[in-house]
Amino acid sequence: MLKRKFNLAAMGLSVALILGACGSEAESGANAEAQEYDLKMSVTVSDSSTWYEAAEKLKKDIAEESDGRINIELFANEQLSGGDSAKAVESLAKGSIDLTFNSTIIYSVLDDRFGVASAPFLFENIDEVDPVFNGEGGEQLKGILDEKGIHALGFGQNGFRQLTNNKREVKNPEDLAGLKIRIPGITMYTDLYRELGTDPQTMTFSEVFTSLQQGTIDGQENPVDVISSSKLQEVQKYMTMWNYSYDPLVLGMNKKLYESMSDEDKELFDRLGKEAADYQVKIAREKEEKQIADLEAAGMQLYTPTEAEIAQFKEASQPIYDKYTDIWGADLLKAFQGE
Repeated sequence: MLKRKFNLAAMGLSVALILGACGSEAESGANAEAQEYDLKMSVTVSDSSTWYEAAEKLKKDIAEESDGRINIELFANEQLSGGDSAKAVESLAKGSIDLTFNSTIIYSVLDDRFGVASAPFLFENIDEVDPVFNGEGGEQLKGILDEKGIHALGFGQNGFRQLTNNKREVKNPEDLAGLKIRIPGITMYTDLYRELGTDPQTMTFSEVFTSLQQGTIDGQENPVDVISSSKLQEVQKYMTMWNYSYDPLVLGMNKKLYESMSDEDKELFDRLGKEAADYQVKIAREKEEKQIADLEAAGMQLYTPTEAEIAQFKEASQPIYDKYTDIWGADLLKAFQGE
């Protein structure tokens, strides 16, 4: 009888402990859901860009669906990193910046494999892009980002990079000879532009307008949205529409921050982050035609190379594939080639 009473008492204690633990877990979960956040998000370009417009959408949607618990403060022109995009993605990985909208080109400072997404003349047109980023290529990039401490919420579009300069119309590789062209500060672009016969110059994007204005450099290369939103038509005369390098964007979030959140908040960021990235792609594509027309109206002379001229540029770019295939990894390159 004594033994039976003891067992019942022990059982009662166990039930109490279990119920207490469940109550504690429920309270913990509730606290996690109710967590308030003041987050900082860095955007490379100006507040007139499609990047910033999408960031504003994310900020608004997150605030509304969290009933104001989660606030995102936006900083254009890499204000948080002194205009240095490379520092921005490094800060994102470390956690001193919470969210960023950056090009995969800039992510190459963390890992050279990111350069594969912008390999020269990899895609002919936009129709070839979406299946890759919505498929195996995008999944592999997300895996590399995860390795670097970054959770990808979605892929945006900076677009195909075009060439501008003040010296002459560029129709073939010979026309590039000796031009001082500002490029992003990663080795693949430096190697490529040397192969093309230019004098490549690296500097942060925040310095580009003034350098073009002062004649320190002859030209630069960027997608139409960046050229337009940064008003480069004011300091550049010629643009070559050669679609030589596709430039995707990553809407990235610090991985530790993301993993510390409740399941509900994770779902919120995953869903609304993808919606914001998809929105940026949509408006960027819708706006490009008008942006091109506005650039021409402002006096820029645009030239689209023929198929034969593009073939010359491709041939001149082949040494990049010879050098970088092993760096990128053959399987990753195949995923981006749609194989």
